[in-house]
Amino acid sequence: MKSAGWRLRVLRRMHWWPPLLGAGIKVTRMDEDYRAIDVEMRLTRLNRNVMGSHFGGSLYSMTDPFYMLMLMENLGRDYIVWDKAATIRYKRPGIGTVRAEFRLPIETTDEIRSALETADRFEPVFLIEVKDKAGNVVAEVDKTIYCAKRTVHEARKTLRGSTG
Repeated sequence: MKSAGWRLRVLRRMHWWPPLLGAGIKVTRMDEDYRAIDVEMRLTRLNRNVMGSHFGGSLYSMTDPFYMLMLMENLGRDYIVWDKAATIRYKRPGIGTVRAEFRLPIETTDEIRSALETADRFEPVFLIEVKDKAGNVVAEVDKTIYCAKRTVHEARKTLRGSTG
């Protein structure tokens, strides 16, 4: 479900977005339905740590916005989607070019919509593996995404405002 506006423009120009551009992160695949995105990052002097491998913050940056943006596009304007939390586990030094893949099956968005029929929020967790050229896992990132129906989210926000 595509919506017009800033999200679509951001996704189409993602590789020029300053936080990604500055770290050397490139979007190498973006499906029209925003259910598959691949990114990669070469090791350069701008993202190298003191040990000569990828800086941990750059490894995290390459996983940061994608599931949130993919869900925003696929759930549509009737839903609020926010990044809520993340945990990164470094497995081995990242040397050379590293990659990450993001996949959002239709079943996942169906599960979120279904859960939100009876709950005020749903917070799926997505596992992202950052891999080197040989396919070795360099880092694992768990991304928790907050999802709510817009009407429920707005009602909760109004209620919070009236009690403060």
